[in-house]
Amino acid sequence: MTKKTRAVLSALLAEPDKELYGLEIYERTGLMPGTTYPILLRLQTAGLVCSRWEDADPANPHRPRRRYYQLTDLGLVAAPAKLAEVTGLIGLLCRWLRWMPQPAAQVASVTSVR
Repeated sequence: MTKKTRAVLSALLAEPDKELYGLEIYERTGLMPGTTYPILLRLQTAGLVCSRWEDADPANPHRPRRRYYQLTDLGLVAAPAKLAEVTGLIGLLCRWLRWMPQPAAQVASVTSVR
């Protein structure tokens, strides 16, 4: 799970009983809309998030309707586990293996070419 996906899940998990619209989510995460909405779509496809369009406001008919997002029951169970997985030992090992420095033999061959 990417850091950006974790940020979106964390924003939704901060107030699990409240529906948040896209602007609220990307203000809380600091992510741009072009990043936030695809993540929300993937989470929705996975069944972790549900969404709904608000009803049009007759007092302000020119304002676009908002789409609200909220964690599903599955998301309420899975999100904390997914976030803990990343911060736990497994997440630490995965990050370490991904960021592991190159073996000395590779470094030596690169520096000897120069």
